[in-house]
Amino acid sequence: MKIVVDNKIPYIRETLAKITDNVVYMSGNEINSETVKDADALITRTRTRCDRQLLEGSSVKFIGTATIGFDHIDTEFCNKAGIVWKNCPGCNAGAVEQYVHAVLTLLKEEKGLKLENVCMGIIGVGHVGSRIMSLAKKLGMKIMLNDPPRKDNGESGFVDLDTIAAECDVITFHTPLIKEGKYKTFHLADKDFFASLRKKPVVINTSRGEVVDTSAILDAINEKRVSEAIIDVWENEPHINLDLLHKVYVGTPHIAGYSSEGKLNATIMTLKSLCEFFHLDVDINLSLDEDLREENIIDNKDDILSCYNPKNDYSVLLSHPEDFEKIRGNYKLRKE
Repeated sequence: MKIVVDNKIPYIRETLAKITDNVVYMSGNEINSETVKDADALITRTRTRCDRQLLEGSSVKFIGTATIGFDHIDTEFCNKAGIVWKNCPGCNAGAVEQYVHAVLTLLKEEKGLKLENVCMGIIGVGHVGSRIMSLAKKLGMKIMLNDPPRKDNGESGFVDLDTIAAECDVITFHTPLIKEGKYKTFHLADKDFFASLRKKPVVINTSRGEVVDTSAILDAINEKRVSEAIIDVWENEPHINLDLLHKVYVGTPHIAGYSSEGKLNATIMTLKSLCEFFHLDVDINLSLDEDLREENIIDNKDDILSCYNPKNDYSVLLSHPEDFEKIRGNYKLRKE
């Protein structure tokens, strides 16, 4: 068996060595049709576009992406070609919760945001959005939820996007990127959305860059329709909009989900999917070292910034925005 693997995926090499000695590790953006031509499996991240151009004529039978998102996979082509793909839903939900918690604490300490008086609108209430909902409740915030697929499935407790825009002081996006159809999220936050805002809210995007229209949020910031913007994901990554970078309250290089625990979860889920597909009986016994798990654990929720302060990541990106991909690829995983 030959497996091609993105070399930025941590904690994976020991287990793959138990499966085969034919493993090729390489940068995600260097994986091409020639390198996967005779591969049985591909293990990747969001930087590898898995489509007809990459896969047609190859022997790839399985794709595992060690990410929540799967918009980099042409699922229609894979389904027609008989290529099974698996993502890792919820793997980094705890890391994104930590990121949002830290941002809210910064806003409280530096901007005087009184969390107990704030209504948070959560757009997308899946694995990550549900964690943010629980966090908001613990912090004493009022919440409004928007999730059309869940609402259409008969679940209660959801409001429409117009209600979020009219009534929320903080609006945070946690949707997948869907480019067309009934549940389209591409440019969900567009000029019309920002024009409908009523409270000059804080806007947070840790989902996918294309969910928020860059020009629309820039106009909203300039016109003071938005009080603060926190952006972790950007359109056209790694070639991000520098004007937006300099106008946000916090801007980071797509690392909200980059914790040791989140990465370990993704690797374990991907390896389990691989073994299940190929009917492999392999012991996947991975865990963080004891010192990594215990380091920086806090009891007081107000001490979150002593564990992680996203402004440090913002400073690095501001200094070298041209190194977006390098900063992201070499990011030192933080502890939850």
